[in-house]
Amino acid sequence: MNLKEKLKKQQYNEIWQQYCGFLDLSMDGYMKIQRRLMEEQIQLWSNCGLGQSILKGKHPRNLDEFRKMVPLTEYEDYADILLTKQPDMLPGNPVIWIQTTWEGGKHPIKVAPYTRSMLDTYRNNVTACLILSTSRKKGSFDVASTDKFLYALAPLPYATGLFPLALGEEIDIEFLPAVKDAVNMSFSERNKLGFKMAMKKDLGFFFGLGSVAYAVSLSLSSMTGGGGIQLSSLLKCRPHMIFRMIQAKYRCKKENRQLLPKDLFHLKGFMVAGTDNQCYKDDLEELWGIRPMELFAGTEPSIMGTETWTRKGMYFFPDTAFYEFITEKDMLKNHEDPSYVPPTYLMDEVQPGEKYELVFTILKGGAFARYRCGDMYRCVGLENREDETQIPRFEYVDRVPWIIDIAGFTRISENGIRNVIRLSKLPITNWVAAKEYNEKNRPYLHMYVELERESLLNSAMSADILKELLSTYFKYIDQDYRDLKKILGMDPLQVTIFTCGTFETYEKQTGKKLHQMNPSYYDLKALLEVQECLNKVR
Repeated sequence: MNLKEKLKKQQYNEIWQQYCGFLDLSMDGYMKIQRRLMEEQIQLWSNCGLGQSILKGKHPRNLDEFRKMVPLTEYEDYADILLTKQPDMLPGNPVIWIQTTWEGGKHPIKVAPYTRSMLDTYRNNVTACLILSTSRKKGSFDVASTDKFLYALAPLPYATGLFPLALGEEIDIEFLPAVKDAVNMSFSERNKLGFKMAMKKDLGFFFGLGSVAYAVSLSLSSMTGGGGIQLSSLLKCRPHMIFRMIQAKYRCKKENRQLLPKDLFHLKGFMVAGTDNQCYKDDLEELWGIRPMELFAGTEPSIMGTETWTRKGMYFFPDTAFYEFITEKDMLKNHEDPSYVPPTYLMDEVQPGEKYELVFTILKGGAFARYRCGDMYRCVGLENREDETQIPRFEYVDRVPWIIDIAGFTRISENGIRNVIRLSKLPITNWVAAKEYNEKNRPYLHMYVELERESLLNSAMSADILKELLSTYFKYIDQDYRDLKKILGMDPLQVTIFTCGTFETYEKQTGKKLHQMNPSYYDLKALLEVQECLNKVR
């Protein structure tokens, strides 16, 4: 029996227990589920061709042996088999392959196989997210088959394209516009049509990347301002929407402000995924009048976890993946010394306040084992009286320091930047790149560069010119970088040109070489102080 049938029978307690019951687990109960599902996965994974390509003839019999025998892995360990889509080599039969960008300028895409059991788990957990997004306290929710959902998701083969398909197996929520139409439209076309349909039919739910949700929200506001709603269109709306529009226009005129989405729509549920959501949550709440609920999601693991009605930390679903955690200290030590094998900790070993790199093994026949996805989380508590939970909760921090992710769109690596500099043939001799935030708390990529002395003498190379040239090549090697401007209207690059000799002087004074990607605050501050001193001397 799916959600729609249970709602018809008003089985509200059963619905909550089926989809959200994991929140009632004790730590022991949570780990029992983790270990039981992991024992099944160990057998499947260790005996398949993919598993043996990593295990090299070893056969772990239990979890302890598995964690000792299976090294920490990255996508390179799976690429040969997964990119050629060899189902006979996998631990479970894939029914769909999900795709995303791997690394701009080096690897165009990476793909991840999903088994039927993985999709069943995904469906249940997506439904849990839907329910929890409407909840105001434990056991309460407001979901109906007549609800309308604004479509702001990337279509298949991207992971978010699974969302409407999985939800459709549980309940007949209508997407605006319909998925079959939305997949053939541009981002702007989907927004305009979705908004027009919402004006006629009302709107109950909204889900997207935080940055995309913000862009959509601004476009809705602009469409309703300056006479954007025509009388002919208004007459096609339902009576309550016409009344709501009249009220909203009167209120905004009285308060001398622009009309906002919350003036027209009273969302039941609002969900965001991706990175940098902390940069958009407050503004989204102001625009819609409801605090967005953050999800954990990714191409390799699908939906991993969710916040609850308190919006004070996210919980990992126990049946999506088996979770291990590397402390920030050990992660950085491993990055400095690749021969160092960092220890991992299980869910019942994490500590509040500690930042961790996430490592996971996908359950239910998944391909990835002890996989470093490149995401970092902070444990914010081991229990919560407000939620009445006894399991750890987390907040998303960012990508690992050597990857710069901007607004959930692009993953900029050291190799990617080197490719951009090489292709551009710009006379850059030294550089560092950092993810920084502007006065509106929006993320951007800041490159600090030093040019060849001869180029400075013979050319009026300004930071603006350098920025334009570098941006051209970033867009050339990275489709996602292009989409930052196309979809979000964001120019993510800022360039600062250093005086010749800045990096050399820094290294002489400190005796160390800077990390080129996201150097620490103190190291970057010291570098800027060196630059300032050199400028004063000259």
